[in-house]
Amino acid sequence: MINITDTQKIGVGFAAFGVTFIFLGIILFFDKGLLAIGNILFLAGLAFVAGLDRTFRFFFQRHKWKGSGAFFGGILTVLVGWPIVGMCIELYGFVVLFSGFFPVAINFLRRMPVIGQLLSLPFINGFVDRMAGESKMNV
Repeated sequence: MINITDTQKIGVGFAAFGVTFIFLGIILFFDKGLLAIGNILFLAGLAFVAGLDRTFRFFFQRHKWKGSGAFFGGILTVLVGWPIVGMCIELYGFVVLFSGFFPVAINFLRRMPVIGQLLSLPFINGFVDRMAGESKMNV
């Protein structure tokens, strides 16, 4: 069993609230206040869960500078007051930063009972295969 510290539990709560605030901010026509609070809570949650040192090393690796710059630039743009533009920039940075995690997440979701069946539908399967990085060519 994995031991989870109280700090990590708080971090999971912060990250969950951050995602919730970001979702509400998008649903409520890109409300810049909700988006800003959501971004700050998400980053704080990530720092609490992984630790400050590991979070800093994750965002500032040499090959992730482009994604980190876009992600933090998007957050700054939202804080300045341009929520739609900032969220587009932030989404690009998020995809660049976490693209290495997508295949792992998709393979995990494929093993779940209902979601796995949905991901194996013909019109969804091709898109999911491309996101997971699997090729259709058999050798």
